[in-house]
Amino acid sequence: MNAISNAAIESAALRSDRFRMEREADWQRLENIVVRMEKGRLRGISDEDLLALPGLYRTVASSLSIARETSLDAATLGYLESLVQRAWFVVYGPRSSLWEWLRGFLGGGWSRAVRGIGFEIGIALLVMVAGAVVGWLLVSHDPEWYFALMGREMAGERVPGASAEALRGTIFGNTEKTGMSIFAAQLFSNNAQVSILAFALGFALGIPSLLLLVHNLAGLGAMGWVYWKAGLLLDFAGWISIHGTTELFAILLSGAAGLHVGRAIAFPGNRPVLAATAEAGRRAAVVMVGVVLMLVVAALLEGFARQLVDQTPARLAVGGFMLLAWSAYFFAYRGRAGR
Repeated sequence: MNAISNAAIESAALRSDRFRMEREADWQRLENIVVRMEKGRLRGISDEDLLALPGLYRTVASSLSIARETSLDAATLGYLESLVQRAWFVVYGPRSSLWEWLRGFLGGGWSRAVRGIGFEIGIALLVMVAGAVVGWLLVSHDPEWYFALMGREMAGERVPGASAEALRGTIFGNTEKTGMSIFAAQLFSNNAQVSILAFALGFALGIPSLLLLVHNLAGLGAMGWVYWKAGLLLDFAGWISIHGTTELFAILLSGAAGLHVGRAIAFPGNRPVLAATAEAGRRAAVVMVGVVLMLVVAALLEGFARQLVDQTPARLAVGGFMLLAWSAYFFAYRGRAGR
């Protein structure tokens, strides 16, 4: 039995050595390329090696598959598994660091994606304005519509027929009040949900996205009518604008992104539907990454600036500045890509 066992071991070792000798040159060549690329020595790699890199990776991956099937020695398997894993990151892994990606994203990638859906932004803007007008008109004809659009829990003291003093107390002098923070959190949560849904439902030809924009802005229009009746419309606009120019802009972009995907599905042009949808989806996804950042900025403005700034002119100034800043970034700034 010992003789048979020793013979089997020797046969396996011989087979493993022969397997390694026949392919080791490719393994070593791939490892040298991978080591240089991991150390950032790209200039030291010849064009011939760069062109051979994908083929060498597939060759070594094939060697690993054969080694597993033939149960070669553990050392060879471990070496090949490590080399294939490292080579995969070199061949297929990300080509830039997180900082480089963020610099490219904020340095022109995001604004370029937003300009790429300019047509849908125009449609979404018209729909949002129409939604606010519809909400205003509905409540002006029948105040009961207000509770259908806003909900009694969210409305709180902001209801049709409330006194000007009561309504003024909801937008001024709330630095120490916790109720305003709760209402602000409710508004932010609602708008975040609207943004996500407006984008996610874009695949249904963009129709649900537009309906969400109409419904969300109808509530804002209804609330605007309540404050207008009390002679506080300008103060209400200042209270909303300090964070709303950012938050509503984010909702606008998310609705436009969803509509962009839906339009690609409905009207792919000369391209296959899947190709058109994939291209639109990639562009819309870039826009939505930025929308998340905008919602974070809006949350900070809503949680701090709106509580600390208690005068309508100052609130309008902050809101107007944010609107101009976002508009300039999206439609005037070209960044590194533009240059």
